[in-house]
Amino acid sequence: MTMRDQLQQLLADLHMGGMARILDAEMDRAEREGCPLPEVLHRLLSEEAGARREKALANRLTRARLPWRWTLETFPFERQPGVDRGQIMTLAGLEFLKRNDNLLLIGPPGTGKTGIALGLLREACLNGYPGRFYNAQALLDELYASLADRTTTKLITRLARLTPLVVDELGYLTLKPEQINAFFRLMDQRYNRVCTIVTTNLEPDAWYELFNKKPLVDALLDRFNHHCVTIRIQGPSLRTPAAPAKIAERSPNAHQAAPASKSPRKRR
Repeated sequence: MTMRDQLQQLLADLHMGGMARILDAEMDRAEREGCPLPEVLHRLLSEEAGARREKALANRLTRARLPWRWTLETFPFERQPGVDRGQIMTLAGLEFLKRNDNLLLIGPPGTGKTGIALGLLREACLNGYPGRFYNAQALLDELYASLADRTTTKLITRLARLTPLVVDELGYLTLKPEQINAFFRLMDQRYNRVCTIVTTNLEPDAWYELFNKKPLVDALLDRFNHHCVTIRIQGPSLRTPAAPAKIAERSPNAHQAAPASKSPRKRR
């Protein structure tokens, strides 16, 4: 086995795929150009560091469970006058995550709440934050299922470390008392430690009817709103197809124009 083969084997054993990928090329270059050893090592280690960053990012995006590949760059701000683009792009700087502030997005269905939340979650993942997306009902169901095998404390401890945790569509849910209690335990552990992003079509006052436990809702709102950015979106549904530009540009009398004549068919 040659020295190169031994090096490749060592790199494989150490899971250094980045260095292994360019080892032969760098050794050929060193032999050809007489590169100093520190320079060769720097290039090898830089490649390995880059490969590990890419792998870590891919793992964060996988664990985030993003249901759609939405980004803030592709969000249709021009179609949603109820959203302040400047405010959202400022949030994309993620200073609110560093402050452990929460984010509450309130608005009717289809107004872009989930799209904004997903865009911010993706930005967080790109910048090294371990976030996660949950549909609200799925989160509450997972908490309820953990009661059966007594893993609720372990699950809440894991969820309490995620930042941001996106809870999407906190609205008209089917809830059991045990789910409500577990959810409040989770939110209490996250309080003032990490960021939670909630999208909902309900104003906070309506949460009393949703959870049906006034003392717990009082405590939840007190903690959640302590450090919170609230954005209310009043605008059209983005699920409605946009009007074609040609229609918008037609003159009022355009519908009166005669259709273009067609060449008569030849009779056989």
